[in-house]
Formats: sequence, C-alpha cells, structure tokens
Amino acid sequence: MTGQWGQRFLVIYSGVLTTAVVAALLSGFVVKPKKMQIDELDVQRINLVEPDGTLRMVISDKANFPGAIFKGKEYPHARPNAGMLFYNDEGTENGGLIFSGHKDKDGKIVDSGGSLTFDKYEQDQLVQLVGAHDSSGHLAGLIVSDRADRPIEQDFINADKLKAMPEAQRDALMQQREKDGYYGATRIAVTRSDDGVAKVSLRDAQGHPRIVMGVAADGTSSLRFLDADGKVLNELTPAAKK
Repeated sequence: MTGQWGQRFLVIYSGVLTTAVVAALLSGFVVKPKKMQIDELDVQRINLVEPDGTLRMVISDKANFPGAIFKGKEYPHARPNAGMLFYNDEGTENGGLIFSGHKDKDGKIVDSGGSLTFDKYEQDQLVQLVGAHDSSGHLAGLIVSDRADRPIEQDFINADKLKAMPEAQRDALMQQREKDGYYGATRIAVTRSDDGVAKVSLRDAQGHPRIVMGVAADGTSSLRFLDADGKVLNELTPAAKK
C-alpha cells in the first residue's frame, strides 16, 4: 500500500509541477514587456505601429526606404533618400522628412538638402519646407500647393500602363494633364533661388505667377503683376530719391 501511495503521490506531484511550469512559460508571452532604456542603438529602419499593427511612422536609411504606402499596401516608388515618413490613422502616407547629399565621381555635389512635407488626404503634399543647394541649383523656401480630390493611389496602380505607352503618346498625355491641373499646382512660393532674389510668388489655380514681390541681393525691390502667360501688366518700384 505504501508503495502504491508513493507512486500516486509522485504522479500527482509531477502533474502539478508540469502545469505550474507551463503556466509560468505561457504567462511570459502575455505579460507586457517592461520599458527598455538604452544609451545607443544602431538600426537601418524602425517601423512605429499602433497596437493593431497600423503603420504610423517609418525612420529609415536609404537602402530600406519604403515605397508609397496606401492603407498598408505598398507600391514601388524610388526615393534615393534617408529620413522618416508619416502615416495617417489608416496607414496611408501623409508627409515626411527626407534628406540626402553626396559628391559624384566628378566632384559635383548631388542631391544635397532636405525637405519637410505634409500631404493632403490620399494625395500629394500641400505644404513643403525645402532647402537644396547642389551643383544643379539652389532653392530654399516654403511652398503651398493645391491638390486634386482624387486618390493619388490610382496613379501608382496605373504606373506600369503609363510607362508602357509610346513616348510621344505619354508626353502628350502628361502635357494635357499639366494643362488640366491633374496633379495640382503651386499657389504660394516664398523662396530664394539661383538668381539671389528673395521672392514671394502668388499664383492662380494653374500655377501661373500673377503677383510677384522680390528683393534682389543688391537691395533692388519690385512688385509685379502678370497675366497667365507671364507678361508683366504693371510693375511698382521704389520712387527715386530726390
């Protein structure tokens, strides 16, 4: 009897111990991890997500920079930059901060600068703060744009179809789209560019400058009124000193 009770006790003890170990292991997977503190971290890309997995921000190097993402679906979109991208509550890109810059084999500065943008819902940028200065030109300023009401995702869906068009047909389509304001237009530009003029340009819905106020590097200032073709209708300059 004593032997049988001893065997039963070992069986019961073993079962209880196994249950306790399994419960302890499983609890390790459901308990939220404690906050981690580190002094330095080297990574190539960080994805910030909501508890349900919705993407909200990406910080990435150039090699792992994402394409265009709409509600979690990614489309090819080459952007040779590092930086971060912002995503709305639905996991669709709605802005970002990108930067780059290097010298090519000939010693020319290429793609040097940065850009901070905020996009219209399911569209392209409404506001851009940009600073670029390389061998091809210099631009620094604030740009405000109008954008179409259509979802821009359709352009990425049709990208291969557009690319497969004969060049002449594609060029004609792009010119017509530009004329129709298909991609939107710049409405306000506060810039300093290659000509050295600090300029405020107010534009119509087609992106044509209609009022331009500028101050050149030598202090010369002017206020010009233009028609849709860029012809100066009137210009105001400071009165000469007497």
